[in-house]
Amino acid sequence: MEELDETGIPPEDRRQYERSRLTVDVFFDGKDATGMASTSDISIGGLYMQTKDDLPEGAVLMLRIPLGEDRQVLVNGEVIYSNPGRGVGIRFQGLSEADRAALESEMGKN
Repeated sequence: MEELDETGIPPEDRRQYERSRLTVDVFFDGKDATGMASTSDISIGGLYMQTKDDLPEGAVLMLRIPLGEDRQVLVNGEVIYSNPGRGVGIRFQGLSEADRAALESEMGKN
């Protein structure tokens, strides 16, 4: 029997970081696909991006996330959830402190 907390959500399904409704385009480059997608669901732990590209769970992508006119975040991300034809959930890997601070600052504006 899986252990549930007071919300009734299994621990592995709870989000670790608060999500923001920051809307940005995300440029991605991976072994099987390269393109641009949009997101309006982002945190310092990852994001959900809308894309029709078929990106399988476990795929690792290089992501470029523009923040304003003069700043961008470059980070690797692993596809942890795939909804073919609609989008994918991405978990960031190795987000630097500077990029984390830039994301937090941009998310705080919304």
